[in-house]
Amino acid sequence: MSASEAALVATDVRKTFVRNTGEVVEALAGVSLQVERGALTALVGPDGAGKTTLLRLASGLVVPDSGSLDVIGIDVTRFPQQVQDKISYMPQRFGLYEDLSVQENLDLYADLHGVPQVERNEVYPRLFGMTQLGRFKERPAGKLSGGMKQKLGLACTLVRSPQLLLLDEPTVGVDPLSRRELWEIVFQLVKDGLSVIVSTSYLDEAERCERAVLMHAGRILAEGRPNEITASAKGCCFLVRAPDGMPARSLQARLFGLPDIADAVPEAGRVRVVRRSSAAPPPFELDGKSLEAEAVEPRFEDAFMLLFDAIAGDQRRESHAGIAGQASVNEETVVEVRDLVRMFGNFTAVDHVSFKVRRGEVYGLLGPNGAGKSTTFKMLCGLLPATSGTLHVAGENLLTAGAKARQRLGYVAQKFSLYGQLTVDENLEFFASAYGLRGSSRRERIKALKEQFELDRFSELPSGQLPGGFKQRLALAAALLHQPEILFLDEATTGADPLARRQFWGRITGLSERGVTVIVTTHFMEEAEYCDRIIILDAGKNLAEGTPLDIRAHAETDRDKAPTMEQAFIAIVEKQRRKDKEGGA
Repeated sequence: MSASEAALVATDVRKTFVRNTGEVVEALAGVSLQVERGALTALVGPDGAGKTTLLRLASGLVVPDSGSLDVIGIDVTRFPQQVQDKISYMPQRFGLYEDLSVQENLDLYADLHGVPQVERNEVYPRLFGMTQLGRFKERPAGKLSGGMKQKLGLACTLVRSPQLLLLDEPTVGVDPLSRRELWEIVFQLVKDGLSVIVSTSYLDEAERCERAVLMHAGRILAEGRPNEITASAKGCCFLVRAPDGMPARSLQARLFGLPDIADAVPEAGRVRVVRRSSAAPPPFELDGKSLEAEAVEPRFEDAFMLLFDAIAGDQRRESHAGIAGQASVNEETVVEVRDLVRMFGNFTAVDHVSFKVRRGEVYGLLGPNGAGKSTTFKMLCGLLPATSGTLHVAGENLLTAGAKARQRLGYVAQKFSLYGQLTVDENLEFFASAYGLRGSSRRERIKALKEQFELDRFSELPSGQLPGGFKQRLALAAALLHQPEILFLDEATTGADPLARRQFWGRITGLSERGVTVIVTTHFMEEAEYCDRIIILDAGKNLAEGTPLDIRAHAETDRDKAPTMEQAFIAIVEKQRRKDKEGGA
């Protein structure tokens, strides 16, 4: 590929940053890369891989320490403004003005880019049609759902016609339906001839791109067509059935720590396993007994994890060490919700929802943006009163004894909710005091959690400067200081890469096996496979409840391919919406 055919050409690009502690972080360590014009290219890698840094360099917002970087044929280091005039960049936290309407946000960005009215008259109808935001023109951006906000952010980047579009994690925190709609827009843009570079934590998204670039610690490990990368895992992938009575997540935790295993994740009641080598694998065994296993075709995610295993294998095994054992779910009900209703004025956010959760169970609350799951979650945590219905948590009625019940709960929020200016130690000390821990028990508890979550080396670092995966660890450690009986996880892995998510779920499995009840919301449908049972909500109503295998049965697919959890989720929600539409017609 010649330079004129490339949307981006990087040659030995290097970039370092210095933290407040004086630690030097090598964000890019000699990256060389060519990205084809008119193509869709994915940047994939764990936290700290250098994906965002590369996009910021390409947009002219940051200057490389050395090396050369040409964007659409222009040296971006020498002429950043020329590049910025011809590209569009949508960062992870796109700057929407929440008090302004959808139309006013678009007008503001058109003003900033100097788009004349005649051009706006041509582009606005296309943007509204593409994003389906036309009927929400007058709605304040702050009142849009997460998926609609992302669509508006994308529309704002497209008020002028760029030659290159840079998207940094555009679907983080977005439900599967909205995620599908966003990608339909991106595919149409590429079909119309636009060059797009996207960083993503969703490996199924990378698999649908024309090229994928796998990064780690500021270096490129592999690049090529996704099917070429996937082929490297040929002969290494199996589905293993758990022994009777053992949840798939428990078998996953035990297999994940074995020396010849590169990856293991729950899937449809079994465990998908990736071996390090395809050469004559021995049978899978657990406690001296053979496990039933079936060879399966590799996915892009299998190849991704195989590539990273050689680099992060020891670290991930440490995170799973000593946690696996027999599950301790029993029949004791610790959360009981009956006819739960929550009204906001005339709007019904939660509409007569009922379910029960047993001790030691992992229970999933799933639903599209605006489905009512976050409102339900807040009521379960005692953060929001119910309009009607009954809510018993940890043996207490939340309507009459909320404070007493909250002492037995732990909570990890979707967004990092600790104090970013305080160090790791200062945050843990503060929350230990808030939970009433004193003296030697407080010191011992903090010490134990720092060791468990490998936070010692960050003791004096302000928590806001922690890598994403370690922010998660600190938030979870703070929530566990008082040894809660019930742990609430509100989209706690949003924005985390696959490596960090597996480490996180390894710890959650360990907690559940020690009798801690876990209630989780997530937009990663593969994470629902870690749950014992799931409830799917939309428009405040319960659409379906059951095990992951029960939920998958709602999806239709061909004989040769089992339905995915995401396909089942979309099928359930769309079926109910069609039914509601027909009923209201």
